[in-house]
Amino acid sequence: MQHVYSLADAHPSGPTIVAVGMFDGVHRGHQHLLRRLVQTARVRGFVPAVLTFFPHPDVVLGRASGRYYLTSPQQRADLMGQLGVELVVTHPFDEDVRHMRAAEFVNRLLAHLKLRELWVGPEFALGYRREGNVAFLRAEGARKGFALEVVDLVTNDGNGDVISSSIIRTALAEGDVAAATRRLGRPYRLEGEVVHGDGRGRTIGFPTANLDVWDEQYLPRKGVYAGWAHLNGETFMAVANIGNRPTFNGGLVTVEAYLLDFDRDIYGEHLAFDVVAFLRPEVKFNGVEALVAQIHQDVIQGRALLSARQRPY
Repeated sequence: MQHVYSLADAHPSGPTIVAVGMFDGVHRGHQHLLRRLVQTARVRGFVPAVLTFFPHPDVVLGRASGRYYLTSPQQRADLMGQLGVELVVTHPFDEDVRHMRAAEFVNRLLAHLKLRELWVGPEFALGYRREGNVAFLRAEGARKGFALEVVDLVTNDGNGDVISSSIIRTALAEGDVAAATRRLGRPYRLEGEVVHGDGRGRTIGFPTANLDVWDEQYLPRKGVYAGWAHLNGETFMAVANIGNRPTFNGGLVTVEAYLLDFDRDIYGEHLAFDVVAFLRPEVKFNGVEALVAQIHQDVIQGRALLSARQRPY
């Protein structure tokens, strides 16, 4: 899979079918669309490709700020690659793109992506003031030699679960990990380099891996979670705290994972934590002894919960 950060840097190996959208989280609705795109591209001998953007238009337009994204641009591209997408273009969404006329945008897709089919949703529009709607793009395709496929997006799993990136954020904010997992089709993942913290975990018998999670990734509700830690091809049971450690007078929100049955120095290594279950909210304890006693219970509960599930590899 080729991932580039500008249309000008895209060099597909042949004509493309291109889906355009944000695809934040690459949830089950996105997956359904992308699997169809990949299958169609292979039948027709085209390259399956995606054009997406960073930052999100909501961020540029002031409708969102802070920790907002379910996936980083690279995480998003990797997930698409796992579905068979061969080219992902993460183009900058800036003032130039915001004010670009729709016809010019189409010309760039044709020039840089060898566009043969463009896949969009029914309400899709691109270009200045959203002038490039479905009717406009269909007419452009007739003039310029590409087909337009209007795809109904999957927004419901058939069991009453609405699927959208915003709904997933809401579920995570409530600590409803099961709902987020259903909609994503996988556990929510937090990952980053293991960095030095304040060392308190080791002093109380629970040394944790302090993750340098991307500072724009959305974090679940503050609390303690059970999940799987992935490190250098190995998988471990883990219990993680997401919060600002109020027992120690608070501070910045951190993600600290305690890997069960593990004792290695892993500073500087990359670790991913898949959030499986919410165990309890973060609370302030009356002293370190009470905190340690609760952590012991968290570990027991987390181990039991994870032992009942199939270990991912």
